[in-house]
Amino acid sequence: MRVRLSPEVADAVGSGRGVVALESTLLAHGLPAPRNREVAARLEEVVRAHRAVPATVAVLDGIAVVGLTSVELDRICDPARQVDKLSHRDLAVAAARGGDGATTVASTSTLAHAAGVRVFATGGIGGVHRGAAETYDVSADLDVLAQTPIVVVCAGVKSILDVTATLEVLESRSIPVLGYQTSRFPAFYRRDSGHDLTWRVETGAEVAAIAEMHWGGVGPSSAVVVANPVPAEAELDQAVHDAVLEAGLARVAADGIRGKDVTPALLAYFHEHTDGRSLRANEALVLANAAVAAQVAVALAPDQP
Repeated sequence: MRVRLSPEVADAVGSGRGVVALESTLLAHGLPAPRNREVAARLEEVVRAHRAVPATVAVLDGIAVVGLTSVELDRICDPARQVDKLSHRDLAVAAARGGDGATTVASTSTLAHAAGVRVFATGGIGGVHRGAAETYDVSADLDVLAQTPIVVVCAGVKSILDVTATLEVLESRSIPVLGYQTSRFPAFYRRDSGHDLTWRVETGAEVAAIAEMHWGGVGPSSAVVVANPVPAEAELDQAVHDAVLEAGLARVAADGIRGKDVTPALLAYFHEHTDGRSLRANEALVLANAAVAAQVAVALAPDQP
């Protein structure tokens, strides 16, 4: 499919400056309007504040765009528009039909890599869903990350997933997972999923050095996942989190929601039943991830001023 870079992103990639890819599914399907547009602007501001160039990714009129303009961000964030949720498998369909789509972790990673962007900030990556032994519900993110050399800064995986199984799949796919200033794997709204991490890093420069070494190894290279916990002040209370999660899982099961519709349904349930606390946590963690990603991108850039 055709991939179009904004002039700013094209110049930054071509001149060896740091660029951070940002997904658009968070904006079109993860946050309500008008907060989605406000967060889109804040994400780009955070990346710029750390001397990198933001590149929000989406598909518009069947063209993959890496680096949305302000008008294009308005379009993706407009709740009145039909914006499909596009994973890796959906890109060709959207391109052939000339449609609009918001990109997930899998599709954003694919398009960012195709554009020469080496760092990506998101909220949380997908993983193995609970009950996957019966449903086979495993996010495409895992296989795409296994074959795409990109640094992905995230707040771990959402607690609605099977965290243990997800970590096992990441290991089996040879995807390094680095804890950013932590030795425990985070779970999106919660700073600690209950799982230890083998590797801890303290700075963006350390992440960049590991990524360069990983990608320069023998054979195909995978992504490097950087797990950055939600800021402590925005973390959801454990008791509240667990009660809402249990009720949300029961609601999803009762409503017969399956596949890619499960995550947005559960996130919406959290937003509705935590008096906005989960929404604030979501915003705080993705902004924190953008800051870390920008530091990594600058450290990876050969000609960063």
